[in-house]
Amino acid sequence: MTNKTTRTVSAAALALALGSALSIAALPTTAVAADNMEKCFGVAMKGQNDCAAGAGTTCAGTAKTDHQANAWKLVPKGSCEKTTSSTSPTGFGQLAAFTAKS
Repeated sequence: MTNKTTRTVSAAALALALGSALSIAALPTTAVAADNMEKCFGVAMKGQNDCAAGAGTTCAGTAKTDHQANAWKLVPKGSCEKTTSSTSPTGFGQLAAFTAKS
């Protein structure tokens, strides 16, 4: 190998190693954040749900209406049932999908 090729390969290996290390370092933070969050149905605004927006939708950003009863948003644990929802029978977010009030 030429000196230039060796440096290029070394630089690429270093970049890959650093990228892997950073990805691994981020995992515990993500897991901890997920432990402090909960799915809250009926609080996402149109097109701003995190995932699972029911029939006719695919995933994140697919809620067809504000406060869609089968679309959820991740919120801090314990705050869901205190968050206002215009479609919920209780007037607040729910921990499971629900039938929207008329």
